[in-house]
This record gives sequence, C-alpha cells and structure tokens, in this order.
Amino acid sequence: MSSNRPALRKLWSRTTTAALALGVLVATMATMPVAAAAARASGSGTTNPVVAWDLRAQTAIWDVAAQQPNEQVRSFAMVNGAVYDAVNAIAGTPYQPYLVAPAARGSESVDAAVAAAAHGVLAALFPAQQERLRTEYDEALSVIPEGPPKQGGVRVGTRAAAAMVAARQDDGAYGDQQWTVGAEPGDWRPTPPLFLSQGAWTGHMRPFLLPRASLFRTPGPPPVTSKAYAREVAEVEQVGAASSTVRTQDQTEAALWWHDRRSASWEIKRQLATTQRLDTLQTARFFAMTDLIVADSGVACFSQKEYWSYWRPVTAIQQAGSDGNPRTAADPDWTPLLVTPPFPEYPSGHACGTGARMSLYRHFFGTDDVTFSGSSVDSGTTRHFTSFSQALDELIGARVWGGVHFRSADVDGAALGEAVFRYAVRHHFRPVG
Repeated sequence: MSSNRPALRKLWSRTTTAALALGVLVATMATMPVAAAAARASGSGTTNPVVAWDLRAQTAIWDVAAQQPNEQVRSFAMVNGAVYDAVNAIAGTPYQPYLVAPAARGSESVDAAVAAAAHGVLAALFPAQQERLRTEYDEALSVIPEGPPKQGGVRVGTRAAAAMVAARQDDGAYGDQQWTVGAEPGDWRPTPPLFLSQGAWTGHMRPFLLPRASLFRTPGPPPVTSKAYAREVAEVEQVGAASSTVRTQDQTEAALWWHDRRSASWEIKRQLATTQRLDTLQTARFFAMTDLIVADSGVACFSQKEYWSYWRPVTAIQQAGSDGNPRTAADPDWTPLLVTPPFPEYPSGHACGTGARMSLYRHFFGTDDVTFSGSSVDSGTTRHFTSFSQALDELIGARVWGGVHFRSADVDGAALGEAVFRYAVRHHFRPVG
C-alpha cells in the first residue's frame, strides 16, 4: 500500500471533495416540529422521559457493561432510534420514521412508550442486566396511571424496540476480523504498553443510515518521506510526549478530558436538550439523529482505518530511523501522554465522531453559538464551550496533545464525520409532507 499512496491520495481527495460539495447543496430542513405534534408528544410528567432513559442507558452501557467507544455508539443508537420511532408514531409521524411507525391513535402515554422502547432494546443488548433493568422499568411504569393510554404506550414502545432488535441481528457487530500488522514504514502494528489489536469489526458492521461503510473516503496521511509528515511527527513528538515541557496545563487537561471513556458527550447531549428546552418529540428526534449519525461516522471511519492501516505516533517516533525520511530522528524512549488505542491511527475515530456530532448540533439548533459544558472524572475538570466549532477545534488539538494522533488524522476525520452528517440529514429524519 505504501508505494501507491500518493496516487491514491489524489483519487480519494477528488472523491471526498465531490461528496462534500454535493452535501452543501442540501437545503436546510426544519429542525423543530409543528406545535400540534409537539403537544401530542410532550409526555405526561415534568421530567423529559427521553432524557431520563438516556441516562439509564448510559448506566447500562458504561457503568455496568463498560463498553468501549466503538461499542457504546451502537448501543446508544439502538436505544434512541427505537425511542424516536415510538414517540414519533404517537405524535402522528410528523417525521420520517427510522424503522417503523407502530399504529397509534395519539392518546397513548409517551412516558410508557419511551420506557418500553428503551427497556426493550437494553434488555436485548444486556441479558446479564435483565433483573436490574426490569426494576428500573417497573419503577418508571409505576408512576403512570393505569388505563388504555399506559397500555397503548407500552404496546407502541415494545413494537419499536422489537423492530430495532430485529434490524440489528447479524449486523456484523463483534465479528472476528483482525487488523493487518505490517512491517514497512507507515504500516500499523500493536503499540505499548499492552500491544493489543481490537475493534477491527467496526468497519464491517452494517451502517444505520449509510448505504455502505465505504461511501466516503479520506485523502490519506502524508507520505512518510514528505516534509508534511516530518512536520506532523515533530509536532506530536514535542507536545504529545508524556514528559513534554511545551504542552500547557490546559492542553494536558483537554487531552485527558477528551480521552475519558465515560464520554462527556453524553452529558452534553442531555444538557442541550434541557437548556434549549426541547419537548419530548424534539428530544427523541435530536437524540436519535445524534446517536445514529455518530455510530455511522464510526463505521465509515474504521473502514478507512482498515484501508490505510497507518502507524501510531509512538511507533513512528520510536522507529523514525527506518522511515526513510532524513528530517526525522528516532527516539526509542518516547512515550505519549495517553495510552494509545489498539487500532490504526488514520483517520481519528474521535474526530470522526465529534465532527459528525458538532455538525449535527449546529444544524439542529440553527446556530453555532450555543454555550455548553461537560465534566470528566479522568481529568477532574469541567470544560466550557461557547460554540460547537470551538469544541471540535479543541478536540483536533487534544488528540495531538495526548500523543495518540497526527494532526492530519484529526482534520480528515472531522471532515469525514461532517460528510456522514450531510448524507444523513438529506436522507433521514426529514419532516413528512
């Protein structure tokens, strides 16, 4: 692959540029539902049930199951995709369903439907948590008055969950694919300290929204003999080292904050639903759009990781003496600030997901200038942002400051995430009629 990489860079660059240009042509779709539909899906209580069940989903997905990021996004997408279909059906289907629009009269309890949809998916995903999840489900239903609305809501939610679980059967998740380990300069190989190889199945999983994982391509990393490559190595070698003297305290905290596997993005998603005063239907659509688009950005990203199979900074810096580039020099003792993820470097998975997420947020709310924050246990800090683009810019830098990515992997990953977002909003979740 190394010998034909420059030619492929030109091919993929043309392909990606054309795809992104096409995406720009899409007209801005309405992001807020009509008042009548919103009223019908406002929920029966003062607490937004979609927000409440997203938090319960986080408990199951992370606190108990401790899923890795490429696993987490699939689980959240399944839960909130089913919740959206249930709430959208009760509201009279003002938007395209994701999978189904269960028959509904509009009088069904939205709280019951959300509980049944979320619980149905979570119970299927995590059979070992059945008892705990059932207790949460029973508690949620116990505060809803008995009667036809409650029964109807359970029926609608159960059908939406069943459709989602059936749709994701044999979708390629947790397959036995393995990363290719190479020996040539630029080829990926397992990294210290654990030398693991994980997650290769992600690029082979059937997408939620895209027709295929390889729909969008990335231009590829700079050739290892180029000046651009040497500049990227020098940057991460200086600012991303565990013992760096040029990285600031704020950059260190940002690197740790963005690397936290608990993902502050979950908190931010719920925070935005609250601060922007979304009703239940708006929240269900917002969460489903976010989680399904982010999940597909991961599929697309890992497909490209497999294609380029590019080495990580720790390998590149320690073995720079064999890369054929006179502008680099080996440092066998160099180590990054963060533990390097166990899969190829290019493009950055975190940048793909954050690029998709922040693009969707800017589109959904019709502005880039929204204030939000998120906390991290790993860094012990809360970071504050005044715009979605500010958050994305920080993420691009943070992966370099952490020593786990070259800058081009972050920039190109963010562009790939945006391309996935543009395709998704052109083809899914659109207003009906």
